[in-house]
Amino acid sequence: MSIKIRKAERADAPLIFDFIYGLAVYEKLEDEMVTSVAELEENIFDKGFAEVLIGEYEGAPAGFALFFHNFSTFLGKPGIFLEDLFVKPEFRGKGVGKMLITAVGELAVERNCGRFEWFCLDWNQPSIEFYESLGARPQKEWVPFRLSGRALEQMRKV
Repeated sequence: MSIKIRKAERADAPLIFDFIYGLAVYEKLEDEMVTSVAELEENIFDKGFAEVLIGEYEGAPAGFALFFHNFSTFLGKPGIFLEDLFVKPEFRGKGVGKMLITAVGELAVERNCGRFEWFCLDWNQPSIEFYESLGARPQKEWVPFRLSGRALEQMRKV
């Protein structure tokens, strides 16, 4: 078994797009995916809004983790938010997901982050069990909110 985790490069933008599409299909949200390879290139590699790690299994692209920094005012420290973690179905159960999330966690420790957080869909029991096996605990006292699309655009008019 050979698993390698590496930092994504600009040439990986089409691969990142494919991983995101695979995640969208898994989550039954492919109709909400409106990004493009060019948009990912610009926002990840030109503007640096997010970072990506690629997991390879025996040399084949197997999965990815996309994350970015946030900040905890209570801790006075940065944190890392894991936006996406996805492993292709044929590579699941081989340790790729664990190595990807561990690599992001190691970066959080190296960067003196106070938190490492992510969301998981409430129906995704295999992922919930996986995260709990790592020692993660759901934050049930917090209710996520989101503004997007037209509602976000209306913020300019408030």
